[in-house]
Amino acid sequence: MRALWVAIFLCSFAFLGGAGELVVAVSTEPPTLDPTSDPAAAIDLILHHNLYECLVQVGKDGGFHPQLAESWEVSENGLVWTFRLREGVVFHDGTPCDAGAVRESFRRAMSPDSLNPHPEYFADIAAVEAVDTHTVRFRLVRPVPYFLAVLAQADSAIVPVKPRTGKPLGEYPVGTGPFRFGEWRPGDRIVLERNPNYYLPGIPRLERATFRFIPDDAARVLALRAGDVDVAVDVPPQLAVELQGDPDFTVVSGPMNLVQILAINNARQPFDRLKVRQAIAHAIDRKKIIELVSLGFGTPIGSHLTPGMPYYVDLTDLYPYDPERARELLAEAGFPHGFETTMTLPSNYEFHVRTGELIAAQLAAVGIEVKIQLVDWGTWLERVYAQADYDLTVIGHVGRLDPALMLTGYGAERPDYYFRRGWRNEELEQLLEEGKTCMDPERRREIYVRAQRIIAEEVVNYFIQDPHRIIAARAGIEGLAVYPVYVLDLTAVRNR
Repeated sequence: MRALWVAIFLCSFAFLGGAGELVVAVSTEPPTLDPTSDPAAAIDLILHHNLYECLVQVGKDGGFHPQLAESWEVSENGLVWTFRLREGVVFHDGTPCDAGAVRESFRRAMSPDSLNPHPEYFADIAAVEAVDTHTVRFRLVRPVPYFLAVLAQADSAIVPVKPRTGKPLGEYPVGTGPFRFGEWRPGDRIVLERNPNYYLPGIPRLERATFRFIPDDAARVLALRAGDVDVAVDVPPQLAVELQGDPDFTVVSGPMNLVQILAINNARQPFDRLKVRQAIAHAIDRKKIIELVSLGFGTPIGSHLTPGMPYYVDLTDLYPYDPERARELLAEAGFPHGFETTMTLPSNYEFHVRTGELIAAQLAAVGIEVKIQLVDWGTWLERVYAQADYDLTVIGHVGRLDPALMLTGYGAERPDYYFRRGWRNEELEQLLEEGKTCMDPERRREIYVRAQRIIAEEVVNYFIQDPHRIIAARAGIEGLAVYPVYVLDLTAVRNR
């Protein structure tokens, strides 16, 4: 009898332990574990919000919320930002995360020899001061109305400058988040463990989170079905539809704040003619693309901003799908019988390839014959992005948290940007420059409403959709959500 009770106890203990663990299948292994030295999105997905934290955090609603900072205030001229820090916060190595630590973390990011992937984010910071143990003050060289957006990026994660581990953050990450580093088995998995000293009681709900690297889309879903993993991230739409009909699984999806565009080389004939670009816009049926390629997992957009970003304007009806009008515009532009062109697509992004193929068929219906050219990612970056050697391409632009950060490709500072060559608009350039320093929210709204309309009316690019990120999980996994940044926040996730 005693042996029976021991067996029951051990089984119960095993069940309770399993309930505190979560195994997540992701497509990409990070090249390093330090988001402040490498721009790889895979680092943010696994570690941002979970292991690393910032002064402020972007929430599911796209708003900015306190994280390591409890509150903040900004001076009337927008040049001084003061943050009050939470008390009692410690890094995973046991050192205090106080005002001095925050100051040194930013000085590290701002130093001339910094490896931070976005040094421009910190270029307007003149000084960082530790006013007292729990107050940090930033002095800026000019007003930065999007400063909270800068501080919420993983590039601004607060890290110890000299961690007690004696190892670089890229190998052994140290932050303040609800999970601390467990182990990294290259080519296999990253394990995070519950931070017992986290400043919020009862958080996280999991004891351990394991991220397994499974690059193949179908293999991730097979692992989920087999019970080898609890969650699969970035599930393709066609597989998500299958899982939606299965009561053993749940599917969570939402806009990922990604701008998918048909980029147009405005420097090449005949795309230097507005009527040709307008004809292209009328020839494309974005609703059909979302229906056939995304299987409904997409939000139509008509701007280089997404609905989750501040000041977004719905311009999807500006050039409605109208093949007959497209033919008329082509004739008016001097191409009554259409013309031939080439669409260069990155072969490693099946989603963009399928979109491009459907667009090519829609353009063919109005007389524009499109030859598809598939290239590897390195070639796309070198030829299309760096040299603007292309006619048309389909690609996604990762959404930022403010229009000032998102629309830089249209501004005066990027005249040779891959879709800007051969096109410029002085009014737009002036608006974008004003928007960088304008602290009046209503004026900023006017600026970016007008900016989006100029870009859309000129059909600098054709804007397709904000694809949805799709996460599939075993039934019983609670608390999963899609954020407007590339993270998988496990803070409130529970495995029943």
